[in-house]
This record gives sequence, structure tokens and C-alpha cells, in this order.
Amino acid sequence: MLFISATVSNFNGYKNKCLGACKNNHFRVFYPQPAIAECPGFPIFAAIMLSSTPVKPNWFKDWFNSPYYHQLYFQRDHTEAAQFINRLLDFLQPASHSRMLDAGCGRGRHALQLAEKGYDVTGTDLAADSIDAARLHEKENLHFFRHDMRMPFRVNYFDHVFNFFTSFGYFQSDREHYNAIRSFAQSLRPNGILVMDYLNVHHAETHLVHQQEIMLHHVNYFITRWYDGSHFYKKIEVHDRQLDEPLIFAEKVAKFTLGDFNDMFADHQLQIQEVFGDYQFNRYDVHHSPRMIMIAKKILP
Repeated sequence: MLFISATVSNFNGYKNKCLGACKNNHFRVFYPQPAIAECPGFPIFAAIMLSSTPVKPNWFKDWFNSPYYHQLYFQRDHTEAAQFINRLLDFLQPASHSRMLDAGCGRGRHALQLAEKGYDVTGTDLAADSIDAARLHEKENLHFFRHDMRMPFRVNYFDHVFNFFTSFGYFQSDREHYNAIRSFAQSLRPNGILVMDYLNVHHAETHLVHQQEIMLHHVNYFITRWYDGSHFYKKIEVHDRQLDEPLIFAEKVAKFTLGDFNDMFADHQLQIQEVFGDYQFNRYDVHHSPRMIMIAKKILP
């Protein structure tokens, strides 16, 4: 079943521009970009939702363990990660003996870069397949563990805790998100630094690409994005010749603003020191910056 809000202005005038394909009891709709641009209500009310693919409470457990997730998001040159880490370290100036935690590390792309600088680095992630892949790179100063960031991990142990690439905002309740922030804060030593890299809600709303098709290694990804008052949503339909039928995954990420993070941090003795707006470490602008890279310090009373 396809749901499109009836409040979209002049929708009847635009629906004939939509191209649809019905297959396997689900419906995929493509909106040509000109139609999107002409319809002023579309960015807010284009909730294209497929009843056959609800967003499961723990959707990230299956999706982050899928090889398609890593193919879609992480087919990047390691030079990109190295450049970001270099800029971050230039700003932080950590001591040579610093202990660092990469929480939500995936397959360890950033953790590996940090370890190559000589720091004592630990990576944690809930996805077992990701941790198995990351462990192939373990060495004396680099270790990986399967761990849920909502639970405590090595209290008062790390000088720096990192959470990169919007590896947050996935949980069902505010309490679970608060538990994750509390876990980060507890892992830090006094005066330790948390670096939180999250999407900028305002920029994401105005620059949302509602429909996208990507081909990688003979696999087609049909992506649909929308949002409501509290979350961003994404449906990923995977067409692989090796599969009997398409796979469908869904994402749901909370629309946390800088003010929301400031409140969550303050409740756990974390104080924001600086905010950057992109991976080049330009100044954060609420309307124009794609990212919120927050630098927070653990300050004891």
C-alpha cells in the first residue's frame, strides 16, 4: 500500500508525473526532480511509506550486519578517513599515550587510522559481522569488541570517545539515547573529550534527496527518503542478480538538534566546547552546515 499525505498542495497535478512499478506485492514510486521542485508541500509531506516494510524497533541489527550496508555506505577511499582524522587530531592535540574509544566503529575504518598514529585504540560495535571484519586488523594498540553502546564500557578509562558518521539516534526511546550518552560519559576520564558526529537536521530537511538509484558492483539500490516531525526515514531496496527476490531494509534516525544534544550532554557532565559544520572543520552554521561535529568535555562538579 502506498501512502502519500493528502495535504500535499496540488498533488493531483503532480501525481501523473510519477512513474510507478508494482512487483512482488510492493510498490516503488519515482518522483522526477522537476515535479519535486514544483510542489511546495513535498519536502514536508512526502511520506512515501510501504506497509510491507515497517521500520522494526531494532532495524540496525540486521541492516548493519548486511554486506549490502557496507557496500552502499563504505566504498570509500581510506584517504578520506585519514584526512578527517588528521584534521580532528590537529584540533584535539591528544597526548601520545591517549586511550581512545571508537563507539559504533563498524569495520574499524577510523579506529585503524587512529591506531596508526600510535594511540591506544578500542573499537566497539553491535554488529557481529563488522567486529569480525575489524578484528582482522587488530594489533598491540588496536582491539575490537562487540558491545551495545547503551551499556557501560570501561568506566573512567578513556581520554577520548568518538562516535562518527551518525552512529546514534537509532533507538526507540529517549531513555535508550540517554543511556548511550551516559555510557560515553562514564567511559571518559575527568576532563576527557567526547566527539559526536551527527547530521544537521535543518540542512538534512532542506537538502533531502527523496528518490535515488545507485548501482555498485552489479547491485542496484533503490532508495526512498522522507521525514516527519521527529525522525528521518529511509527505505533501501536491494536488487542483486544473485537473489531470488529483492531485499528491503529501512532506517529511522532521530532528528536531534544541537539544543537536544546540549541537554543530553549537560545531564551527564558533558559540556560542548566547539561545534564544526563539516569534515573540513569549517564553522558550524545551523542552516548551511551538513554536519554537527560536537566537541564536548567531561567536567566534574
